[in-house]
Amino acid sequence: MSDPPLALDPEQIARYERQYILHTWSAQKSFKPFIIAGGRGSTVWDDQGKKYLDFQSQLINVNAGHQHPKILQAIKEQVDKLCYVQPGVANDQRALLAKMLADITPGELAKSFFVTGGALANETALKIARTVTGRQKVIARYRSYHGSTYGVSSVQGDARRLGVEPHTVSGSIRVWDANCYRCFFKMRYPDCGVYCAEAIREVIEVEGPETVAAIIVEPITGSNCRIIPPDGYMQKLRRICDDYGLLLIFDEVMTGFGRTGQWFAAGHWKVVPDIMTLSKGINSGYLPLGAVVVTPQVAEYFDENTLLSGLTQFGNPVCCAAAVAAIRVYKAEGMVENSRILGAACLEALGRMKDRHPSVGDVRGKGLFAAIELVRDRETREPLIPWTREYTEKKHPLSAALLGRLKEEGVLTYMRWNILMICPPLCITREELDQGLESIDKVLVLADEAAGRKGP
Repeated sequence: MSDPPLALDPEQIARYERQYILHTWSAQKSFKPFIIAGGRGSTVWDDQGKKYLDFQSQLINVNAGHQHPKILQAIKEQVDKLCYVQPGVANDQRALLAKMLADITPGELAKSFFVTGGALANETALKIARTVTGRQKVIARYRSYHGSTYGVSSVQGDARRLGVEPHTVSGSIRVWDANCYRCFFKMRYPDCGVYCAEAIREVIEVEGPETVAAIIVEPITGSNCRIIPPDGYMQKLRRICDDYGLLLIFDEVMTGFGRTGQWFAAGHWKVVPDIMTLSKGINSGYLPLGAVVVTPQVAEYFDENTLLSGLTQFGNPVCCAAAVAAIRVYKAEGMVENSRILGAACLEALGRMKDRHPSVGDVRGKGLFAAIELVRDRETREPLIPWTREYTEKKHPLSAALLGRLKEEGVLTYMRWNILMICPPLCITREELDQGLESIDKVLVLADEAAGRKGP
């Protein structure tokens, strides 16, 4: 049998994609190939040459924008120099990246363990926490997502965990989120005293403090409704962990590297975790890479005890070279500051949309990590698309219609239930941001109609 041609036409790409690939988070018969042929900056284009503003940074990872020349050049130079070394030997790019991460991560976070993505970073963080504390249980939140591998699927609250139940890793405890717009305790901030955090104390007491290893959170939830905790919540989590000898793990896979207008979301609350997990923006998603960064106190345990974890692509030099270049680009081109400034402008624009569209119940965000929550009625806050498992596993007709109309307008983004996400590359210009937001404003008329409300 002859090999297929090196250059495929669009029909061949679509056919091979359907015939030979199991696609992520999809019922395979419903998969419809959408071919992205190229990209530059905040824009991508399809096989027909139509351009789109990438308001999702593909998967909230292309922070520096598509095809940044300095990152590409670093990759090319490293490919010519050395593509691979085994984990047990030293390498200049891995060493340099680890030093850079120690410099930019908050507080005393200092030592890194390298992996190939966010899920493996979180798996490793949980393994480290359980090993160092000698305890098994881990507390996570119901609106959390930490990856699709077996261990983190067992811990997280995201409904996609149901795919591995009941054969899960033991020791998972789940608590409610700090969702002020939909408080699970029917309280109001700040009069609540941030009870959603304080309630975790009782959970720990009931479970047995001597059995609980860690609390793992996304400082701002990524896939699950873009929940931003109120001030005081993260500080209380830090205090609770200190009081009971638990480790605090921040999953900054999505929120890291300027996405929220700070290098890391932890900076918004001046809280330093014991372990921080990173991926996606670490090298702008150009190559598979993740990291687990720990404090000296956590790292010290492994001075005399073997770290029983590793993988073949530990700190691949090409992936690390891309990360070194990406971090330099973020600094040199002021992308973290751009995220902060344009993020504020984005929130102002979303506030005006809320005034115009009765289907918009809430708008929220930090930096270029924002969301619109759609409701049937602002008083009852009934979601326009229900938060059910059914619509975890397939698109609701309204979300399909909204995303389809945005695609026609030349804007790509994504939805989860009734939440429309906005997270463009950090290099986006004000003009591009305004253009994309204008398209969203136009398309929200569909949501108003679905809610039975008259918009502009």
